[in-house]
Amino acid sequence: QLQLAESGGGLVQPGRSLRLSCAASGFSLDYYSIGWFRQAPGKEREGVSCISNGGGSTNYADSVKGRFTISRDSAKNTLYLQMNSLKPEDTAVYYCAADGRPTCYSDMDDWGEGTLVTVSS
Repeated sequence: QLQLAESGGGLVQPGRSLRLSCAASGFSLDYYSIGWFRQAPGKEREGVSCISNGGGSTNYADSVKGRFTISRDSAKNTLYLQMNSLKPEDTAVYYCAADGRPTCYSDMDDWGEGTLVTVSS
């Protein structure tokens, strides 16, 4: 059974960094498109970053370009999101998701439970 489990969320001050992890089980991340999404209070869920299947290209939402970095550790079967220079508007529940299609879509097949990131002084 395919499972995704996020960790690493918490309360952080503006300008600081945080790294999220997403441990996968039941499948290999190497053969799926995998991504991070987030949902802020009162807002729609949005895509943050994605590693595409078949080629491994990465993409980022404009709001996080230059601050966030997505990466994958094949040996640990874990996806990461390094978040630097955090802003209050980055506050959200962050989800990882996987899908067998060539890239990430809003309706990914499999989702984790999410981890809350709060950026506040």
